[in-house]
Amino acid sequence: MPLTSPRRSALADQVIAQLRAQITSGDWPVGSRIPTEPELVEQLGVARNTVREAVRALAHNGLLDIRQGSGTYVVATSELAGVMNRRFADADPRHVAELRSALETEAARLAAHRRTEQDLRQLDALLERRERAWESGAAEAFVEADATLHMAVVAASHNDVLAELYADLGGVLREFLRADVGEVLRPEAHMDHARLVAAIRAGDGERAAAEASAHPFGCRLGAGPLGAVEQVP
Repeated sequence: MPLTSPRRSALADQVIAQLRAQITSGDWPVGSRIPTEPELVEQLGVARNTVREAVRALAHNGLLDIRQGSGTYVVATSELAGVMNRRFADADPRHVAELRSALETEAARLAAHRRTEQDLRQLDALLERRERAWESGAAEAFVEADATLHMAVVAASHNDVLAELYADLGGVLREFLRADVGEVLRPEAHMDHARLVAAIRAGDGERAAAEASAHPFGCRLGAGPLGAVEQVP
């Protein structure tokens, strides 16, 4: 086994930890482009090779995606999320929809019984943001707003294990939602999420679960990965 410089390895590990912290804290959200290599060198006060080594390590672990000519982007919030992204990139769309339905159904049921006033305010704000994004016609903004609302519903379940599992699957779910929505928002594909929020507010677990269970199957696109998914009555 070849020997390596302890000082350099330790320094690279520190840089990796700092970059990872920017990602996990949300300062660099999924989909965002991180600072350029020269910018990171200046901000961190380390050599270019150390920055490059750290970025490559996080790319190898699935947190970053290095795109030649474009930059480096955040694609996952943890190593496990990165593994999930790679493992399920080619999964059967029906299976992804079924998994999402299972997780969100139970999360909504729990949220109806455990939500706090702060949770309700957050859900109201995110629901409004989702509707504004839809009205704007910006598909990518809508995908992010929709995904964030669903994440908030899961968070309102106050089940940390469920919330972390859902977050680790977030990249997978976003990719399938992005492909399902397409580049153009169409009126017939819009789904009302106000009923879900209202059921959670009312403390009606069964109604909240019923609303959440159908959402993953609700888009009715003629093309795209979920286009062939059979509708749930």
